[in-house]
Amino acid sequence: MTEPMRLPVRLAAPAEAVRRALTDPAELRVWFAEHAEVELPHRYEFWGRHTPEGDAPHQRLLHVDDDTLRFAWLLDGVETTTEFALRAEGPETTVLTLSQSHFDFAETMSGSSIRGVLQTFWSLSLANLAAHLEGDPLLPKVDFSSAEMRGELLIDAPTAKVFESLTDSEQASAWFGYPIGIEPWVGGRYAMGGFESGHAAKVVDLEPGRKLSVDWGPIGVSTWELAESQGKTKLTFVQSGFDEQNPPYAGWAGSVSGLFELRRFHEMKDWQPIWLPAEVPGLEPEPAKATS
Repeated sequence: MTEPMRLPVRLAAPAEAVRRALTDPAELRVWFAEHAEVELPHRYEFWGRHTPEGDAPHQRLLHVDDDTLRFAWLLDGVETTTEFALRAEGPETTVLTLSQSHFDFAETMSGSSIRGVLQTFWSLSLANLAAHLEGDPLLPKVDFSSAEMRGELLIDAPTAKVFESLTDSEQASAWFGYPIGIEPWVGGRYAMGGFESGHAAKVVDLEPGRKLSVDWGPIGVSTWELAESQGKTKLTFVQSGFDEQNPPYAGWAGSVSGLFELRRFHEMKDWQPIWLPAEVPGLEPEPAKATS
């Protein structure tokens, strides 16, 4: 069994506000799950179309105190363990560390178990928690009941600048938090992990300043389309061309979660990512770089 996956994030909110967002069922229904019921210290449940295997609640509360919430979560017949640990870093800043057992990166790559979505599911969920706490629009949640993968995001920045950050290797690696090698022309490589990783996708459509499409093979084609909207940029992102009987939920959640930092990258003068050095089996994070 692998070591637990850990995702630490710095949230711009007091610890009490973070704790409330994690345990108040009304707040959970906003940023996290379609359905949530919480009765501490006995019950912590969530389910619905935005939850893996969300046909019914499959959680069992194990422990709760002022700083920790831990629950068992049955996924694909295996009882996993999830934990939220809070640490007040200052009056208005909290470090939350999400720990998740039974995550194997090989299951993400093979699609052999729903547990393969856990890393990107939690990344997207924590990004939406951060947006909720800061009063910003949420990113689209994954709909595990649908094969449609489409969303929109409004970014307060010129379209040319946003397009540049989508197609420039250094900028994309910074906001996504993971090395990306990009050859910005049709037929060029789009390499998660950098050009030496040996797993390059292919740029299949590129209209300067407006559109980029990348073919990932079996998991389909990612398309980012930009349009000017009252001085801001409306970014439409779509995943298409995959087997609809086996939608690439893990890849979609990871792609969408990255757009949280893309928006902050452009809208914050002294941008720093919310993500602290992570411990994700199979992945090494890209060092954070502040914008000038």
